[in-house]
Amino acid sequence: MDGYGDSTRTVNAVGAHAVPGEPVAPVPFPASAYHLSPDEAEPMDTYGRASNPTWRQLESALAELEGAASALAFGSGMGAISAALRVLAKPGTTLVVPADGYYQVRRYAAEYLKPLGVTVVEAAAAQMCEAAGHADVVLAETPVNPTLDVVDLHRLATICRSRRSTLIVDNTAATPLGLQPLSLGADLVVASATKSLAGHSDLLAGYVAGSHPGLMAAIERDRLLAGPVLGVFEAWLVLRSLGSAGLRIDRQCRNAHAVALMLRDHPAVRSVRYPGLPQDPSHAVAVEQMRRFGGLVSVELADAGAVHRLVERSALLVAATSFGGIHTCVDRRARWGDPVPDGFARISLGIEDTDDIVADIERALT
Repeated sequence: MDGYGDSTRTVNAVGAHAVPGEPVAPVPFPASAYHLSPDEAEPMDTYGRASNPTWRQLESALAELEGAASALAFGSGMGAISAALRVLAKPGTTLVVPADGYYQVRRYAAEYLKPLGVTVVEAAAAQMCEAAGHADVVLAETPVNPTLDVVDLHRLATICRSRRSTLIVDNTAATPLGLQPLSLGADLVVASATKSLAGHSDLLAGYVAGSHPGLMAAIERDRLLAGPVLGVFEAWLVLRSLGSAGLRIDRQCRNAHAVALMLRDHPAVRSVRYPGLPQDPSHAVAVEQMRRFGGLVSVELADAGAVHRLVERSALLVAATSFGGIHTCVDRRARWGDPVPDGFARISLGIEDTDDIVADIERALT
């Protein structure tokens, strides 16, 4: 689908192909067991933890959007990340994880991988390339959640390639419509499809995408044995949501840019981060590698009370963790243990009309 716009790509990815007699919309295949063929060598679906036609359709769509040879669906983003790390981070290896990214990744590495003999190094976005020079496996998140720093993936991939280390990139915040990590040299992409791709705050899902057959086969084997599978109906819901992802993500990014511009000049705001702002510290790198700057804006207000008052005074904002849904959500990140000031909040822009959400937040800050 080279040369087509994102909405065309997302619609096409979910199966807009003319097959007479077949449904236009994707349909779920709920099954835990399948009829077996007498020919035991014939490839087939046998058991629901191993394979499912709905998975395959979703995985094909995700691979196409990420520019990968294949993708694997999981029951959550953490299910996808932990599977990739279990396969790659073996005893005796050195693993780099984001010090300023999603906190559950650090906890998994410290609580489950470190006791097995994996050396775990935490590195902030600015130190990621330096840390990668001594690593076997590097997991980078960009833009970083919640600070929205952007990692220079081309530089990081060059360092990893020189060491023959494996680079995994968490593409949750950017989405495949904003960033293509594999084209910049990453070996694997991991992401939470719970967020912008599914986009309705009503399910959990994750995926791994890549183009190394042996590595993808090893991760698929781990999924089979460990069992962090995606439910068939959840897979179907993600699949049907992908068709509108181009429209939704475009509106979220437009809203984020407009809100960031307003917040930048508001007297109640101590600081604002958005890679799309020319004044943002990450703007130069973001312009080089991102097609869109995402639907997240980070803002620092005076204190925790100011964040709570923002939500209380607003007619449109929802206080909720997670991001990427159709509603604009505010999450005070210090409550989860992120190393940020008490008044630091992540705003996930929804698909409301741009003028409405900008005016609502501006009024609520006054």
